[in-house]
Amino acid sequence: MRLTLTEFVTLDGVYQGPGGPEEDTADGFRHGGWVVPFFEDTLGEFITGVFGEVDAFLLGRRTYDIFAAAWPKSTDPDDPIAKALNALPKYVASRTLTGADWHNSTVLGGDVVAEVAKLKEQPGRELQIHGSGALAQVLFDAGLIDTVRLIVFPVVLGSGMRLFAQGRTPSGFRLADLRSTPTGVTMQTLELAGAPTYGSMTVE
Repeated sequence: MRLTLTEFVTLDGVYQGPGGPEEDTADGFRHGGWVVPFFEDTLGEFITGVFGEVDAFLLGRRTYDIFAAAWPKSTDPDDPIAKALNALPKYVASRTLTGADWHNSTVLGGDVVAEVAKLKEQPGRELQIHGSGALAQVLFDAGLIDTVRLIVFPVVLGSGMRLFAQGRTPSGFRLADLRSTPTGVTMQTLELAGAPTYGSMTVE
């Protein structure tokens, strides 16, 4: 399976607390819910398309807890996102979680890099990470993420957890797809292309 990351981020790279004020207030974060004013049908259709490619999910502990508290309540058989999340295998990376009650969930409690490398060897389409920024950073630095879908919202928050903060592994990407919405959100699909390349700017 290909390992893909789908992440909501602000213009200044913040991924924390996109869905609501109380979703993630770690370190005093007060800007939760920043995606809500920009969400509309075009973005919804893109997200639905992403979920149409999934065969399994990989989630960090915080994202798993948020999803497990909400999505099992959505039982609409015509909702493709709820259907996928509730039915397909879910792997949660955690050294503190002792059990996972959400249907078809498995805790990865050991070496997450080694465990995920094994999952990638299984047949299938995409093993998808949604949110789970801390987990994504570990797997990005290990070179395991094949595709990054950055959904960039036109807002700057000035504080919060950042996806590509200082210290990330230098990497180059190839733009595979670019879309936008009427509210100014851009959806960038980026394929890992190895190390960055460099050059010099000259004036003729």
